[in-house]
Amino acid sequence: MKLIKIILLIVIVLCLTFMVIGCVDNSFVDNEEKKHIEVIIKNKNTPFWTVVEMGAVAAGKEFGVDVHFDGPTDEKDIDGQINMVRKAIESETDALVLAACDYERLVDIAHVAVSEKIPVITIDSGLNSQKVKSFIGTDNVDAGKKLGQALVDKVGDKCKIAVMSFVKGAASCDQREEGLFETLSMYKEIQVLETMYCNSDEDTAEKLTLDIIEKYPDIEAIVGLNANGTTGAAIAIIKLKKANIIKIIGFDSTPEEIRYVEKDIIQSLVVQNPFSMGYLGVKYAYDAINNEKVPKIVDTGSTVIDK
Repeated sequence: MKLIKIILLIVIVLCLTFMVIGCVDNSFVDNEEKKHIEVIIKNKNTPFWTVVEMGAVAAGKEFGVDVHFDGPTDEKDIDGQINMVRKAIESETDALVLAACDYERLVDIAHVAVSEKIPVITIDSGLNSQKVKSFIGTDNVDAGKKLGQALVDKVGDKCKIAVMSFVKGAASCDQREEGLFETLSMYKEIQVLETMYCNSDEDTAEKLTLDIIEKYPDIEAIVGLNANGTTGAAIAIIKLKKANIIKIIGFDSTPEEIRYVEKDIIQSLVVQNPFSMGYLGVKYAYDAINNEKVPKIVDTGSTVIDK
């Protein structure tokens, strides 16, 4: 799907969403105490999570609940995120929406919340637990497969590449890798030189990209598995004046990434729907507070865009 069409579609969807929200009558919550929902994400200082927050706030207004949005400023700060969840439990929040920095290490504290009768909804990156009410996010294995196919479509089925991943142990990271490598395994002449981890830091991704190109000057493409890794790789390619010589297949749709697609620095992006993650996370948290049934898994979808 072409870039302009997908951007127009996103704008139309967001406009319709806010029109609906504006028409909702919230008078039914005026006579009772508002419920409180804590939304704790992986990195509150990135554009992706800003859009997630927009969705969460929109749902909060629609359903008449107080939404507090927070998260560490570094996805590697797992202990910091655990402490945030602990504080949310101590504050007796009515529900918790969590994008876990680590698939395993957030399980125990999430189970504490469940034991305190606080429903837990996970978004974007899930947990190794059957006790959470719902997971809402991209089917990351499928999105990883789309990355692999986009690489083949843009670069070919015979090439040397590197993978710019992000945080090892995060469910979304591991699942995107799984899908990507499953697709690449079908093409015996695609050589993966290295898989690198930028820890969702743009500067680290830039340095890793410069290093990998110095090490393998005949490299033909970088596959980025999140926005930070993709953007950092693009900045390195620009510095080396290798735009459209070394191709970039990336992930997400930050304004900077979109500009790079328009300039043919990034050849394709697999984009998610972060607004829906935030909105549905709060919606289903609200439903869970009211003992309504919520879906166990919700795939918010992904698509490939190019110039």
